[in-house]
Amino acid sequence: MNEWEHLLGAQHRAWHKVLIRATGLVNRGRVVLRPPTPNSVSSALFSSSLFFWGCMCVSWRLKVGGNLKSNPRIHGHSCSQVLRSRGCLSSDDFQQLLAELEQEVERRRRLGQESAARKALIASSYRPARPDVYAPLQDAVLAPEFRATAEYSASPNADLGGLLQKLETLSEEKRIYRLPVFTAAFCGALLEELGHFEQSDLPKGRPNTMNNHGGPSAPRQVLLHELGLDEPLVTPLRERFLQPLMALLYPEYGGALLDSHRAFVVKYAPGQDRELACHYDNAELTLNVALGKAFTGGALYFGGFFQAPAVLTETLEVEHVVGQGILHRGGQLHGARPLGSGERWNLVVWLRASTVRNRLCPMCCRPPCLVDDEGFGDGFTREEPPTVDVCTLT
Repeated sequence: MNEWEHLLGAQHRAWHKVLIRATGLVNRGRVVLRPPTPNSVSSALFSSSLFFWGCMCVSWRLKVGGNLKSNPRIHGHSCSQVLRSRGCLSSDDFQQLLAELEQEVERRRRLGQESAARKALIASSYRPARPDVYAPLQDAVLAPEFRATAEYSASPNADLGGLLQKLETLSEEKRIYRLPVFTAAFCGALLEELGHFEQSDLPKGRPNTMNNHGGPSAPRQVLLHELGLDEPLVTPLRERFLQPLMALLYPEYGGALLDSHRAFVVKYAPGQDRELACHYDNAELTLNVALGKAFTGGALYFGGFFQAPAVLTETLEVEHVVGQGILHRGGQLHGARPLGSGERWNLVVWLRASTVRNRLCPMCCRPPCLVDDEGFGDGFTREEPPTVDVCTLT
């Protein structure tokens, strides 16, 4: 047994306690579920697995009997090898990492309850600067090209070849595409509203662990369902426009069956987050729209699909264009290069299909163990929604 295997083994009992607190009662390695709530379900493994540190995804998981695996894996490599290469060299280093993981587990366990509390407080106390942004989605705020593409995708004679003629194909191999989504005027109005909310003293949620500035001393990023923009903006965008388009582009990833989402806005600026480490999304499909403002640098880069070997040997870099959205599979590894100057704000929509993720969690590639959550939760459902024959749509 080498030094790292000894260090990891010594932490089994401590980490098992962390996992039990995160996931609830454990019986023979299975999480005991609470009574069901429709459309409010998450995977219990989210609280105890798949932590992003640096540019690596660290995965700790329960096995039967409730014990930590003796040698966790990071992108298929030995945990000890990867952590050592990242500068985690001693027992003290490992203890610090364990403390950070424990803190993150506790944060994840409270996510649903805290998000609901923030949403209620914002609804009762916040006064928008741009009330027009909260109006039900109007065609006028969408780029004409986007409306035309969605209309074509929903037509009876639509096919993939015809759709691709209306999109900019950034990578045929990686299946990454771009098209205009919002008008410049709407991007400006949304940015004005987001800036106003950012300056308020109301609490802000953090979309994920990838953004460094989620602490109490720095502005947090904006979760749109907490701000009240899900129902008027994001839900009709998904249902009326994105779903017919995604049904043609990504039928095997549930493009025709999208029934929930998680939408948030991220901001990159000097003194705050300037870049984003390599990761993949908790989504079947993703839309990433550049809202502005003036900036240089910060290009997106894409590797391979996260389950494939040599996923980052050949990367594709994509510059942001304000008002335009990039479409890609959630499992496509990607990140953001350092911002050069200015501010960059992006709207990110994680699109989810419960018929796909109910069978296999996209984050851990295992059947999910479900626990109750708020709102859409993580897009899982306990009851199968009605299915649609994808062949009839394509």
